[in-house]
Amino acid sequence: MDKAYISRLIELLEAEYPQALCSLDYGSDWQLLFATRLAAQCTDERVNMITPELFSRYPTLQALAEAEAEEVERIIHSCGFFRSKARDIIETSRLLLAEYGGRVPDTMEELLRLPGVGRKTANIILGDIYHKPAVVADTHCIRLANRMGLADSKDPYKVELRLAQIIPPEKQSDFCHRLVLHGRKYCAARKPDCEGCPINGLCPKIMAG
Repeated sequence: MDKAYISRLIELLEAEYPQALCSLDYGSDWQLLFATRLAAQCTDERVNMITPELFSRYPTLQALAEAEAEEVERIIHSCGFFRSKARDIIETSRLLLAEYGGRVPDTMEELLRLPGVGRKTANIILGDIYHKPAVVADTHCIRLANRMGLADSKDPYKVELRLAQIIPPEKQSDFCHRLVLHGRKYCAARKPDCEGCPINGLCPKIMAG
């Protein structure tokens, strides 16, 4: 992989999206953890409509640990898979209090122990909360990484490993956020706006190669 291409790509994305912020609204480590869990098979926009009521009704981990599943299910019903998500949120709250002093852990191994937490969620926590190298291989990331010639797989784990190899560690988390923003603004799945895309001078060369 051409390092000059990667450097230029990162530069252009940073210029287009200077604020590489997570699109989920949260105020604490555990709020981001649960917002990300709710976002599985659901849009971030929908999750951001749900979480204000959820976090207002349950402002602490202790409150969530003691919550009735039916009430949590009612609040999060519109995000889909609400029964399993409610169960995971309550069980994780109890586990965080019992084993981690109410703090979301900061290693991949410990995060994957939490109910409902996969590598995508774990990497969001590692990158956004703890500012560690982290590649969040969501649908936008996978699609754009392949289109941009950065990866050649639709398998999230393979794309994660590939990007972790070629993107500088200190850039990884923000780079993935910028791919999400770019996927929404220009590089849609069905009709990408290649003409208006700020990286159109790079991307076609890679695709043609």
